[in-house]
Amino acid sequence: MHYPRFTTLAAALALAVSPAVVFAGTPKGTIVAAAMQSPDLETLVAAVKAAKLVDTLASKGPFTVFAPTDAAFAKLPDGTVDTLLKPENRATLQAVLTYHVVAGKVTAAQLIEAINANGGSASLTTVQGGILTASLSGGKVLLTDAKGGTATVVTADLMQSNGVIHVTDTVSLPM
Repeated sequence: MHYPRFTTLAAALALAVSPAVVFAGTPKGTIVAAAMQSPDLETLVAAVKAAKLVDTLASKGPFTVFAPTDAAFAKLPDGTVDTLLKPENRATLQAVLTYHVVAGKVTAAQLIEAINANGGSASLTTVQGGILTASLSGGKVLLTDAKGGTATVVTADLMQSNGVIHVTDTVSLPM
């Protein structure tokens, strides 16, 4: 017998308690302020600053941010991050970063419920305009990007005053 509510709860709990990313205390500020406090999101913070998106992600929102770790950025081909951080590549960097943002506040439980309700996957329209497809594998949320790459949510439901952060192990690419 299959219990979809139990599966949803178990998966959400597994995500919520996964301590893959360090945050100082329990941040109650904005998404940007929380990211700045984490030693695991330094590359993301540098990219948000270079893309001039700090004010946007510090605004009222709400936003759902799928935040790649420093290790996720390190998986990109050599030189990719340095190239994206150059001022002449700001538009491309903005596209990559806003591909990790969804308007509204989507908790892990809500996302898992949507995946279960839609036959095993849920489409998320990003602020960039592209689609991330969420699915479950082994009790974890996977995000499939436009290139077919997958990112796993390793820490979920880091609630902030203007939304929620879900930390991922891979950078999702819109192109």
